[in-house]
Amino acid sequence: MKPVIRPAVPADLDAVAEIYTHYVRHTVITFEENPPPVAAWHQRLDDLAARDLPFLVVELSGEVVGYAYAAPWRPKPAYRNTVENSIYLAPGRTGRGLGGALLEALLTACAGTHVRQMIAVIADAGTDTSAALHRRYGFTDAGRLTAVGYKHDRWIDTLLMQRTLGHPATDTADLDR
Repeated sequence: MKPVIRPAVPADLDAVAEIYTHYVRHTVITFEENPPPVAAWHQRLDDLAARDLPFLVVELSGEVVGYAYAAPWRPKPAYRNTVENSIYLAPGRTGRGLGGALLEALLTACAGTHVRQMIAVIADAGTDTSAALHRRYGFTDAGRLTAVGYKHDRWIDTLLMQRTLGHPATDTADLDR
């Protein structure tokens, strides 16, 4: 069964919400403490589409088993060419190359757009899996924020990673000003 990666559509968002709910309730890899309702996922899909930013899903045998999107890094206007990525896979679907396939598709979807920098904010959950994935796709360590989150009775650090897309960061041609 070959994975299919494609843009998310509204019909995918129940599965997306279910995947994310698992991570909200059972892990520290997201700092959310309450799973957002499906309506919030519809709003996110619409918002990203309005900004020409990708929201992708991966499916196996017609079932959505993961998703990835690029969202604005910060709301201030000067950050408009920088995005933060998010990648989540359904429980039991990790370790099969789906995360890498999603990250590669996300990078490709952002290439040639106004996006110049992609940031990964990775919660230190005690494993290097996500950081190693990002390093394989050209991300470099940009810093660590110590004890910035508190969830499930513990303090959590975040690792910041960054990758330049398209033109070098010093190039101002074709910027979305």
